[in-house]
Amino acid sequence: MAKSPTHHIPWGALGPWLALLGACIFFATQSDRFLTGGNLSLILQQVMVVGVIAIGQTLIILTAGIDLSCGMVMALGGIIMSKFATELGMPAPVAILCGIGVTTLFGLLNGLLVTRIKLPPFIVTLGTLNIAFAITQLYSSSQTITDLPGGLTGLGTTFAIGNAEVAWGSVLMLVLYLLAWFVLRETGAGRHIYAVGNNAEATRLVGIPTQRVLLGVYVAAGALYGIASLLSVARTGVGDPNAGQTENLDAITAVVLGGTSLFGGRGIVLGSLIGVLIVGVFRNGLTLMGVSSIYQVLVTGVLVILAVAADQLSRKGAR
Repeated sequence: MAKSPTHHIPWGALGPWLALLGACIFFATQSDRFLTGGNLSLILQQVMVVGVIAIGQTLIILTAGIDLSCGMVMALGGIIMSKFATELGMPAPVAILCGIGVTTLFGLLNGLLVTRIKLPPFIVTLGTLNIAFAITQLYSSSQTITDLPGGLTGLGTTFAIGNAEVAWGSVLMLVLYLLAWFVLRETGAGRHIYAVGNNAEATRLVGIPTQRVLLGVYVAAGALYGIASLLSVARTGVGDPNAGQTENLDAITAVVLGGTSLFGGRGIVLGSLIGVLIVGVFRNGLTLMGVSSIYQVLVTGVLVILAVAADQLSRKGAR
């Protein structure tokens, strides 16, 4: 009888943790400021937007899909919230719900095109990326929206833990990761997501509604991008039509670094949090060392290629 693959812990699950630990040790030796409470809380603030986007991206990649539109959809949500609150005078909670509603609709659109018309996720989300970008620029007239009410920027405020100032948005990001981890690990819906990613046809044949699972994943991801919109607005204090330019690639990078397979069906969402932190630590550490930002991009690219190569090799080893 074949041994169940769940009886051992794959090295791939340990790799992201070791990479994060190694990066922290290295940068701690290079800069006295790296391990200070203030700097570590700053890293959490810097990654909270991409961190929440990466939860949605993880759900989609677990089903063997991908979402290139996430950054631009997030930017559109931020513009909707900002304009509705400042120009239409809506109460902040209503404006926030409208922004999340728009990003959720984009998730629904992506999901319907993937499940009903059977278009490849890559092509669908490349198209909706451009649609979201165009709507954002047209609706905002390419202008940054300022003078936002406090209700939109509250998650950017901080509270003290020792000598560190921790943003409420960072706490929300961590709570969302724990919630996603619980859903994927402990619920039937979570197990169905893994099953669809492993083998969609076999999953359908045992009676699981694969199309509904896929649609739910894209809608949930859209809602998460809306929460990321709020975090982006809260962190910067403005509605920025040029936000979200690199967040899609940053989120995919984090998910891959966290050990989630691009081929679907394998990975844990907490790994994506570690992936987000790896990217954040590298960028922060290199900045403290005075390294040019272009080298930070170079390092990120190398990390992605290494992570995908490791995923491929582990798949071949498992056969």
